[in-house]
Amino acid sequence: MKTITTDCLVIGAGLAGSAYALQAARQGLQVELLSLEGPLVANSDWAQGGIIYDRSPAPEQLAHDIVEASDGTANPAAVEHLVREGPAAVQELLLDELDVAFDRDARGELELAREGGHSSRRIIHAKDLTGHAILQSVAARVDGTPAITRRSGWVAVDLLTLSHNSDDVADRYAPLTCFGAYVLDTATGEVHAVVAKKTVLASGGLGQIFLHSTNQPGSVGHGMAMSYRVGARLIDLEYVQFHPTVFFKKNAPRFLITEALRGEGAVLVNSRGERFMDAIHPRGSLAPRDIVARAIHLELAASGEPCVFLNLSAMKPDFIRERFPTVAARCAEHGVDVTREWIPVVPAAHFSCGGVHTDLAGRTNVRHLNAIGETACTGLHGANRLASTSLLECLTSAKFTALADGADIKAGGFRLPQPRLWQAAAREADPTLIRQDLQLLRSTMWNYAGIMRSPKRLTRARRILLELREEIQSFYRDCRVTRELIELRNAVQTALLVVHAASLNPVSKGCHYVVDGE
Repeated sequence: MKTITTDCLVIGAGLAGSAYALQAARQGLQVELLSLEGPLVANSDWAQGGIIYDRSPAPEQLAHDIVEASDGTANPAAVEHLVREGPAAVQELLLDELDVAFDRDARGELELAREGGHSSRRIIHAKDLTGHAILQSVAARVDGTPAITRRSGWVAVDLLTLSHNSDDVADRYAPLTCFGAYVLDTATGEVHAVVAKKTVLASGGLGQIFLHSTNQPGSVGHGMAMSYRVGARLIDLEYVQFHPTVFFKKNAPRFLITEALRGEGAVLVNSRGERFMDAIHPRGSLAPRDIVARAIHLELAASGEPCVFLNLSAMKPDFIRERFPTVAARCAEHGVDVTREWIPVVPAAHFSCGGVHTDLAGRTNVRHLNAIGETACTGLHGANRLASTSLLECLTSAKFTALADGADIKAGGFRLPQPRLWQAAAREADPTLIRQDLQLLRSTMWNYAGIMRSPKRLTRARRILLELREEIQSFYRDCRVTRELIELRNAVQTALLVVHAASLNPVSKGCHYVVDGE
């Protein structure tokens, strides 16, 4: 086992992890940045709509919209922090330093869009590939920064703590403290130890524990499962946001249909062309995501139809092709001409509003273990996330966590023992069993812990998942570790955490909607 020692270990190279790495490197810190695959394989890269850039004289209106979308449950301190610090975070990194190619009008001013839950236009965008434009620019700067070492194809297995992974008896009695992670190099199959003064979880969300999801493959709550195993506090995991509009067609892949379409005038209709959202919420098709997703779910249950539709007839064809080229092209690949036809859509798991509990500087209850981005939960989103807050949260949480870590590391006082050797098993896991177990897990979560839950459904989900976890753990201990096995192990743990949180909360709020019955 090779041991690598660094100042900061960042697990995940999406926008949050990459922005943190840049901020930490500027303070003279050495950073190890782990990513499952290449620099652009992250949920951030798939974000279509945009990022909030609110320079209005009344920022309290944005705060109001965030709280309203959360069904009144958002943490006021986190909301105030984002509203106050967000514009500077966007200006400093994305506009001044990287000059990201956001869309501009004829005068050169940034174009502002509106999405569901927003009371005004305040979202900047790069066509309908905003996340890609941002992450591409940030990743290029990361790769040009000598203090940052990118480790593509390296997957964190477990966190290192003084109480679990040090041979010094006295460390068992120290406060709960993280000092890095065991990490799998998927190219060689070897497990190494990365010892770090600060360990940052930026591994994204958990959408892939559900059968239908907008998330990248591998987004199974890695950071949440690993942190739970070492005693970190998790919060609000019952609040899983389902995006209302994901492309649906038989034998075609699911992909996100941006909410910005509705911001520009598209409306949701059923198979008869009826605008069913108008009777449900004052904002109609621009209602908050949780309300729209539930409305679609109920509409489909009542009608027996497989999907609803987005009607884009309020927009001119040239505008659609210019503003939403990616959506138009992807739909055309599967036989839907969005300039003339309705887009068939259904909801899918999208964003985890909960996660590893942190303060506004990324601190968890485990010393020197931080979490940022979607992995973390400051309470910003409460029970439901307002559209286009996620990329902004990535930037602000990365910035302030890196600043706090820089100050801590400058002050010193870290204990970094040599970790225990990794004990490797020789037997190969059966890939067919792994795939089958993951399919069972996803179907269970979709059917029993999805958009609408009941106590009996959650009880059934818990029973199935507990049995599945026992089976997984029994062969995990005896098999050579692989990325697929890590994902399965973390997926079942994350799924149980979501079901447990949902079972403890009988109150319907935001994304968590409880019904009576079977």
